[in-house]
Amino acid sequence: MRLGLGTKLLVLTVLFVMLSEVLIFVPSIANHRNNWLADAHRNASVAAAIIAETKNVPEQLKMRLLEATDTIAIAHREGNRRRLLAMSVPPTTVDRHVELGHQSAFQSIVAAFDTLFARNGRIIRVTAMPKGRTEEVDVVLDETALRRDMLAYSTNILLLSLVISAITAGLVYMSLRWLFVRPVKRLAQAMVDFAEDPEDERRTIVPSGRTDEIGEAERSLAAMQHQLTDTIVQRRRLAELGMAVSKINHDLRNLLASAQLFSDRLALIPDPTVQRFVPKLVRALDRAVGYTSGVLAYGRAGEAPPQRRLIDLEMLAADVGEILGLDSHPTIDFRILVEEGMEIDADPDQLYRVLMNLCRNAMEALESNPHEAIVRRLAVAAERSGTVVRIVVSDTGPGVPGKVRQSLFQPFQGGGRRGGTGLGLAIAAELVRAHGGSLTLVDTVVGASFEISIPDRPIDLAARRAASA
Repeated sequence: MRLGLGTKLLVLTVLFVMLSEVLIFVPSIANHRNNWLADAHRNASVAAAIIAETKNVPEQLKMRLLEATDTIAIAHREGNRRRLLAMSVPPTTVDRHVELGHQSAFQSIVAAFDTLFARNGRIIRVTAMPKGRTEEVDVVLDETALRRDMLAYSTNILLLSLVISAITAGLVYMSLRWLFVRPVKRLAQAMVDFAEDPEDERRTIVPSGRTDEIGEAERSLAAMQHQLTDTIVQRRRLAELGMAVSKINHDLRNLLASAQLFSDRLALIPDPTVQRFVPKLVRALDRAVGYTSGVLAYGRAGEAPPQRRLIDLEMLAADVGEILGLDSHPTIDFRILVEEGMEIDADPDQLYRVLMNLCRNAMEALESNPHEAIVRRLAVAAERSGTVVRIVVSDTGPGVPGKVRQSLFQPFQGGGRRGGTGLGLAIAAELVRAHGGSLTLVDTVVGASFEISIPDRPIDLAARRAASA
């Protein structure tokens, strides 16, 4: 049979209380035996004093004194002199000798349990030295009365322990059930209800407001459920987005293919201006076709591995600025602070997309406020440190809001402007990580500054040495 938490708690409480009563009973029964023997010896000592101080005490009076003190024989000893004062019947043998005041606590406990489990009719001799006197009184008595009294005392202790255990267990059980068992069941039921439909916010647990560990568990569970609900909703929206993109992808590629045909016809026009812009238009259309597949690849299994080669970084940055119209922008001062001839080992299309995302975000941030007095400057700078190239894209815009800094590179969470999805920075960070690098937001006083760190590919020294050999 499966026992609930409350039943286990009740049983354990009863067992622990009974164990405590046993630990209390053991020394108390030993003390009860010692007190009983001390009282019996004290009464017998009084009878011994009466008999010793009175001359010619009648035997009938002696028998009455022995009967009143529940003793068989009383003897008086002073020094080496021993005198029998009274005896009802001669004992056949003395089974135990008890010397009061000379037993340790452990010996008293052992003797008490020896008495409890002894047979009836056992004869014991009790000796003790009364306080303030030099003579000693020996008392011989039947242990049956002592054993009967100890059994009655043990029965009373047992009944009292059962009552105390029941009351204590009931109070502890009700208190712990109210303080712990019910809240734990509420937490467990809240988990079960939430698991049935995680998107239903009504199934999220409402913290009770407690300030103890149970309250902390309720608040942590509520926070986790809210976070999990948001995550599930976002995943569902991503799935819906992937479905929508897959539906329009085919038509979009057909439109771009038509635009490519028109660009091929434009290439046949012998006008110098047309000949100058047609190659850029063709590259832009090719990248657009690649982007349509890239969005689907991001939602399906991530970006393709980078096809790395040496790139002229200054020329790539200039290409980005020309496509965005930054080179001839009427209000934005676009600067390329890259050393002439600096090369970087990266995938040209993927690095182009990274710079395009960062520069487009910066351009939109600079254009967000139309005031004429605002300084609008966008710079792409780079430096090489050993085998690592660091590219910094900085602007003098309003900067990144503090509330989105923690989720800046997470898709659909890091959008810092109205209408933004945050997908561009997430894609850019993934492309940089594919190169073994990192994309970070640099703390600046003015505007926003993003740093791209891309290391060169590791060199196979063994292959180089073999080729040289």
